[in-house]
Amino acid sequence: MSRTLVLIFFAAFLIVFDLYCYQAILSVFKKWKPSTKKIFKISYWSYTILLLIGVFCSIYFTKVLFLALKSIILVAFFLTVAAKLVMLPFLLIDDLRRLAIKIFRMAKKKEEQSVSSGEPISRSAFLVKTGLVAAALPLSSLSWGIISGAYDYRVKRVKLILPNLPKAFDGITMAQISDIHSGSFYNKTAVKGGVDLLMAEKPDFIFFTGDLVNNLTNEVREYQDIFSKVRAPLGVYSTLGNHDYGDYHFGRESSPAKVRNLQDMIKTHKIMGYDLLMNENRRLKVDGEEIGILGIENWGMGRFPKYGKMEEAIKNTDDLPVKLLLSHDPSHWRGEVLEKYPQIDAMFSGHTHGMQFGVRLKEFQWSPVQYLYKEWAGLYREQQQQLYVNVGYGFLGYPGRVGILPEITIFTLKRT
Repeated sequence: MSRTLVLIFFAAFLIVFDLYCYQAILSVFKKWKPSTKKIFKISYWSYTILLLIGVFCSIYFTKVLFLALKSIILVAFFLTVAAKLVMLPFLLIDDLRRLAIKIFRMAKKKEEQSVSSGEPISRSAFLVKTGLVAAALPLSSLSWGIISGAYDYRVKRVKLILPNLPKAFDGITMAQISDIHSGSFYNKTAVKGGVDLLMAEKPDFIFFTGDLVNNLTNEVREYQDIFSKVRAPLGVYSTLGNHDYGDYHFGRESSPAKVRNLQDMIKTHKIMGYDLLMNENRRLKVDGEEIGILGIENWGMGRFPKYGKMEEAIKNTDDLPVKLLLSHDPSHWRGEVLEKYPQIDAMFSGHTHGMQFGVRLKEFQWSPVQYLYKEWAGLYREQQQQLYVNVGYGFLGYPGRVGILPEITIFTLKRT
């Protein structure tokens, strides 16, 4: 089935869904004046139809629409659908209540009148109004997550203990950012503010653990000058995430356009001054002592691609006392690193975003994403190995964050 046909069916479903909500709302506001009902009708359906047209234009005319306008349309669509989905259970409960009453009436043999000739069963004003109030709660919290949370960058400080760390590296600082997703941004000033916050920390070296874009390399063009300012004395080291290969745009099969897109991605990292590690390693040297920085291509579980090759990344590193691994997807840690590569001291990942929704306190954290990923945010230890999962700099899908705020991690490397 073509994408166009899928979208047409989806639009038809949404219109039917909207009609259901519209009729329910009207049924409990019978006392509205005819003029008020008319204004509501015109406003409701104008907004719905214009929103659907906007979504279609955002998909098919991406080069015509400004990024900011496209973002506004998709945000409005997301919030509208979210609010109506929250209201839906209350409407369904009310319909089940009405159906039960109808069946009960039909079963009553004492009454001679048929149900059709009896009084119609009205909707419960209480249930519908409760549904409207319930719909307002996610609408307000998700709206606040867009207004306040999307660019509310937070610096998290982590003491990373590495017993075999050479003395020259004791106390050195390292920063990590991940999941920039530049194709989702709509506020260059705010994005630059996050980079300024990172640079104010003056880290000795920096890791970027993948997903520079959503689908295509050209999404970063508008922000390339900003992220080129991410610099450190000992270098910026990067790796690719699952979104950087163009798989979600071109498909998994290779094509000339997909190859060019990946070549452009590699070139972009170089232009920005990032040392992109694709199944390879570097030796980081300070005062004559060395540690290893390894980076592999994406290695994911399930539907996520496995391009990473640890056997290549680990080559010629046996003599290094500490090995730090950049690997975008945290499932790689449990899926391969713990079992096969005990020489990896610490791995650094992103990918989960903390689902951009949840609670993150000093001693407690929760997000729905924890039911998909065992390791999803913060520092994890197992035996002598460690994993840190950064919840991301940007956002994808929902253009905001509630509770799980964008993260800049600053590590202090210590021997004890």
